[in-house]
Amino acid sequence: MTEEKKTVQKDDVVSIEYTLTDSQGHVLDTSEGMEPLEYLHGHNNIIPGLEKELTGMSVGEEKHVVVPPEDAYGPRHENATQIIPHEAFPPEMEVEPGMGLQMRDTTTGQVYEVYVTEIRPEGVVVDFNHPLAGETLHFDVKVVDIRPATPDEIAHGHVHSGGGHHH
Repeated sequence: MTEEKKTVQKDDVVSIEYTLTDSQGHVLDTSEGMEPLEYLHGHNNIIPGLEKELTGMSVGEEKHVVVPPEDAYGPRHENATQIIPHEAFPPEMEVEPGMGLQMRDTTTGQVYEVYVTEIRPEGVVVDFNHPLAGETLHFDVKVVDIRPATPDEIAHGHVHSGGGHHH
């Protein structure tokens, strides 16, 4: 009897090596030179379009995946920028373009992830779009390991590695 090849399924902890490029071929992110990315499959830990394509892959398998914006970070909303006065930031905070910030709506208490796009004399311009919103993403992925998740990992919805938490 041959051993059945393990494939990526829900509740597996999957390790992948990847390189992410945009439609122009610019590298946006890569695991090269680092540890593989480990995530809990089927729990929205990675973008839906990539997760869907990884389902059923086995260790050692490689794939080129093209993910449209609606399966990645969504479409870009043109009017989703706001100028925040400099006084709204702690004085010791160094705000720089490209930086991600969490802002809380003081009325609703909802937390938004925003990205600094520019610093102007009258304030800081933030964009509510993810920097990759509206982009078609190109992933070259390789599955390097698959293991069953622990009951704790499934309960928490993410991977626990070496006792520490990655949030």
